Amino acid sequence: MRAKEKVDLNEDVFSEVSREVSAWEQNRTDEIEELKKLETFRKEFLGNVSHELKTPIFNIQGYIHTLIDGALYNEEVNMQYLQRAAKSAERLGLIVEDLETISKMESGELILDQRTFDICELVKDVYDSSELKTKEKNISLVFKKGSDRPFYVYADKERIRQVIVNLVTNSIKYGREGGSTSTGFYDMDENVLVEITDTGIGIEPNHLGRVFERFYRVDKSRSRDAGGTGLGLAIVKHILEAHKQSINVRSTYGVGTTFTFTLRKS
Repeated sequence: MRAKEKVDLNEDVFSEVSREVSAWEQNRTDEIEELKKLETFRKEFLGNVSHELKTPIFNIQGYIHTLIDGALYNEEVNMQYLQRAAKSAERLGLIVEDLETISKMESGELILDQRTFDICELVKDVYDSSELKTKEKNISLVFKKGSDRPFYVYADKERIRQVIVNLVTNSIKYGREGGSTSTGFYDMDENVLVEITDTGIGIEPNHLGRVFERFYRVDKSRSRDAGGTGLGLAIVKHILEAHKQSINVRSTYGVGTTFTFTLRKS
């Protein structure tokens, strides 16, 4: 016969069981809360994407139906309506393209083409291509002290170009007349810290934690008027996470905003 198992009567069995049950309950509670958050995010995302797609679609429909109803033969407005419809179609295409990019990044389908390059030279290229935009608001694009020199990093150059273009373009969109955007580079042992600062309108504290969410806009009407798909900062975050790096933002409302991210040093 099998020997009976000895039970240690001194051991507080009920306390141990109680602790295990409490831990199980807490885990279930945490899981339920996480599921609720995900469901809220899903609903909000679907609402946002529907709204973002509706606007250009309704615009295109409106212009085309107006042309069909007779405006096509009105030389004073026909070309104007066609151009507006084309602009809305381009915006629709950009939204779909950005959504596809994020989907590929989240599923791991996007393969990075990493190489060594000078991040300072890349920022200069972006500055040069942004010259026309800066002239409209008389915004200066400059480098911080000691940063206008080569800093070599190992990353996907074209993806990092996307990051820089997005951050610089945003700094111009929401920058003040006669203000500036400055870029700095700092040696951080294995990484290079990139810092882009503007003297724009800033971001209120209650919005800071959500600026990297898809379609999240601090000022919805103003953001749409300024153009863009509302996906730029979400793509920036995904690109840097694909590089196993992170991005942070700090801002003082009415003073300006600073984005910082790291890249692996070459």
